[in-house]
Amino acid sequence: MAKVCDICGKHGSVGNAISHAHNTTLRRWLPNLRHVRALVDGQVKRIKVCAKCLKAGKVMKAPHKARVGPPVEPATISAPAVEMPAVNTTPATAFEPATEMTSAV
Repeated sequence: MAKVCDICGKHGSVGNAISHAHNTTLRRWLPNLRHVRALVDGQVKRIKVCAKCLKAGKVMKAPHKARVGPPVEPATISAPAVEMPAVNTTPATAFEPATEMTSAV
């Protein structure tokens, strides 16, 4: 199974993994592929798409499959009545200026 993006054609590449001691071994860098249900020519198909194409919006995702069964009503949460504490409504006292401070100098 080829690891190739069906949109842009991005594929894996090969090279060397180099250790601290400079030993080399062959390794592969693979694209970040995702299997996506997408609309292709008006039909829903599963294709392999790289994450870059998904983020760029190059793929039109297929709508979700129809759900079977009666529609489910959203749950309503009823919270118990909470009494608010009484608020003091008496007017505040007038602002009193601070007493003069004497300097020690």
